[in-house]
Amino acid sequence: MLSSGQRLSGAAGVLIAAILWGTTGTAATFAPELSPLAVGAVAMGTGGLLQALIATAAIVRQRQLIARHWRFLLTGAAAVAVYPLAFYASMRYAGVTVGTVISIGSAPLLSALIEYFVDGLRLTARWACGAALGIAGMLLLCLAESSGPGSASSQATAGIFLGLLAGFTYAFYSWSARRLMQRGVATRAAMGATFGAGGLLLMPVLFLTGAPLLADWNNAAVGIYMALVPMFLGYLCYGFGLARVPASVATTITLLEPVVAAVLAVLFVGERLTLSGWAGAGLIVACLAVITLPAGKRPFKCFRRRAETG
Repeated sequence: MLSSGQRLSGAAGVLIAAILWGTTGTAATFAPELSPLAVGAVAMGTGGLLQALIATAAIVRQRQLIARHWRFLLTGAAAVAVYPLAFYASMRYAGVTVGTVISIGSAPLLSALIEYFVDGLRLTARWACGAALGIAGMLLLCLAESSGPGSASSQATAGIFLGLLAGFTYAFYSWSARRLMQRGVATRAAMGATFGAGGLLLMPVLFLTGAPLLADWNNAAVGIYMALVPMFLGYLCYGFGLARVPASVATTITLLEPVVAAVLAVLFVGERLTLSGWAGAGLIVACLAVITLPAGKRPFKCFRRRAETG
């Protein structure tokens, strides 16, 4: 059993990860010459390869088991490759605050739907309540962003849809990696293989769009920061914390990510949200809390298996 000091250090690890992840949108704005595709490719591509590098020994030991379940590896890697491209494009078009909140806020809802349709897990009344809050929040954000001029409105709408795509792919690669773990693949090997394969898929995108990274020291610095700090160091901190605190606690702590992103966007990027926009962001955070916070003394389970007939 873990001591209180170990649990505290685990919570601190998850907290640091959430803060680091929350800086990605603001960091990307310091290299406007980089396209969202280049930012996503260098961040998740390089970061994913580094994840695979530190997990090489575990991947090699379990290579046969991973190969046996190659479908989950392939689908997870494809989702890893799409996620950062959609995520950073969403922030470019809809703004750091809206892009982050939509991407992070929609992921638990979409994850639940994936498990409902694929795994046969029944949604509970509590999940429905959280989903209603999340959908209402997204609608408020959409209305707040669509109230601007025509071109800005269309860009914001595109950004919101890209955020939903990011949320779906985030949920899907998490589901795929979890299925690998359920088949007996160790956590480090499953995550390292999934992120590494996704990183490889992003290398052609980086090759085609990453020329500005070499043209300017500022662009290079942003690229290095994105790959090493939020993507690599952030996931190391999260893994450290996840081994020491319950998953429900870790998920709840990461609710800080969109809050950090919003505060940094206001302080350093000059973004402004209307009152209805902030209300929408608040409802999405409330949605995440309802879905992930433990109920009573035991972590709340959002799904139950459908009752078998007969």
